[in-house]
Amino acid sequence: MISAARREEIVTALRRGTVPSAGLDALAVSIDALAPALDEELASVASGRAGFKAVRGEYGSGKTFFGRWLQERARAKGFVTSEVQINETETPLHRLETVYRRLVERLGTADAPSGAFRNIIDGWFFALEQDVLADGKINPTDATALLHATGELMEARLSTISRSAPAFSAVLRAYRDATAKGDQQVADGLVSWLGGQPNVSASVKRAAGIKGDLDHFAATNFLAGLLTILRDSGFSGLLLVLDEVETLQRMRADTREKGLNALRQWIDEIDAGRYPGLYLVVTGTPAFFDGPQGVQRLAPLAQRLHVDFGTDRRFDNPRAVQIRLLPFDESALVSVGRRVRDIFAEGRSSELRVRSKVDDQYIQTLARAVAGGLGGRVGVAPRIFLKKLVGEVMDRVDLFEDFDPRQHYSLTLSETEMTVTERAAASAASVDDIEL
Repeated sequence: MISAARREEIVTALRRGTVPSAGLDALAVSIDALAPALDEELASVASGRAGFKAVRGEYGSGKTFFGRWLQERARAKGFVTSEVQINETETPLHRLETVYRRLVERLGTADAPSGAFRNIIDGWFFALEQDVLADGKINPTDATALLHATGELMEARLSTISRSAPAFSAVLRAYRDATAKGDQQVADGLVSWLGGQPNVSASVKRAAGIKGDLDHFAATNFLAGLLTILRDSGFSGLLLVLDEVETLQRMRADTREKGLNALRQWIDEIDAGRYPGLYLVVTGTPAFFDGPQGVQRLAPLAQRLHVDFGTDRRFDNPRAVQIRLLPFDESALVSVGRRVRDIFAEGRSSELRVRSKVDDQYIQTLARAVAGGLGGRVGVAPRIFLKKLVGEVMDRVDLFEDFDPRQHYSLTLSETEMTVTERAAASAASVDDIEL
């Protein structure tokens, strides 16, 4: 049962043509079969191991939807989640300091879907205080002694991280002191630096005895430190989705090679137990995994990710290191359309009108029309189909009693409302259509 608020969130996002941030289980059509295996792997990570999964799918197959669906599922199981879009300028894969910064910016929990980093840090210190007080040796009214004992316990919990990245615990200690003194400016600056943000003032850094900004090697240790804090705070682990990794193919040769090698290092370090509690998911197109400008350029990476997809799709192994998303066909498009219609109609005064005028047959007709307008490429159609269904059809049926989509609505597809992929699908069907 979906709450009224959650239904409105879903409908509003689809009306804008974006992937909803929550309630994605209600829209998952072709990925339900993957859920049991993914749940097993999440449970393994929650027990202290680490995991990796590569997800392949053509444009429009729902890779971004899959990533967000999996994040929502993981948050319900006590995980912290984050999603990073890989691109050449802002988050190249080989520069872990930028990936780490975006990761921290987008940290989400069941209570705070994004921007949860500071809440996690504060929650951890509260948990440390409770552990200190539970020992019975510290008077709860002695703030100085409690602060000192909490600091000692923090150092003990982070001892492994401190040997390779002493700045991590130094900044946390300084942040704790600044918070206790009510120095909000210093506390804000320190938590920003801890999250990988550049341009933190020198005076703030002096408070913790640190210099410079976070670099690639420090970021690897800070990620391990973050995982330690999450485990210590009672979270199951961290699910990190690296989306659009196929953009590596369009980067300069040296950047591409570094990115591929970085991905290989991620996998090896996960296998070696460097990041307990991390479940790393990368998404990309088949061309990235199989083409000459992608994974195949680096033989060790290709070996680690190789999966035989020559068998019938029905027998794909969801436990494999690489899985493929099924292409969206007409039946799946109609099925998700019906689900959206039901979500939209439920609880409205116009519910009967919406269900009768936007019946299954009309949804199928609209789905075929949208797919036809996109060159018959059904896999590219879901976003714009759902946007039209909600914003141009069902909203009008809801608002106007005499509106009948079969009589009063004619589908139009404008290039200005399309993504690059959608425009390409809707463009020239033959050489005669190309404007010279």
